[in-house]
Amino acid sequence: MSSRPSVCYLWGEAERSLAGEAALMPMDVVNQKDAPPFTTVDGSTIRELLAHRNSAIRQQSLAEARLGPGCATTPHHHAVTEEIYYILSGSADMTLGHETRPVGSGDAIAIPPGVRHTIRNTGSGELVFLCTCAPGYEHSDTFLEQPPTA
Repeated sequence: MSSRPSVCYLWGEAERSLAGEAALMPMDVVNQKDAPPFTTVDGSTIRELLAHRNSAIRQQSLAEARLGPGCATTPHHHAVTEEIYYILSGSADMTLGHETRPVGSGDAIAIPPGVRHTIRNTGSGELVFLCTCAPGYEHSDTFLEQPPTA
């Protein structure tokens, strides 16, 4: 019978001080069902889970996005914001710059600032993905573009 070693972390003064400061701030917990949906400039429906508008978070945001079968976001870029998409369910074609790749459940996609991107639901069900933005999402940092011509 093997036993796992115990792991114990001993807090020093700095950690206790930080923990004390954190204890003064309320914990922000937002359930997806309680986040009102809205449509972004690119046409996707999102629920902003955590951002500066509803939590102590100041430098990033987390949202759940949904696209129906055959739907796509309008090609766009963000001048300042970098994003990560994490696919929860469904399948899609992700276009970043001039490259398009199939993506699906479990895939994470890095989207640097200034790069044109769009995602198209290629499945028969709803595409559901998480989107993190740093700094946090703002409509004013979303610039729509025309699809490239062949």
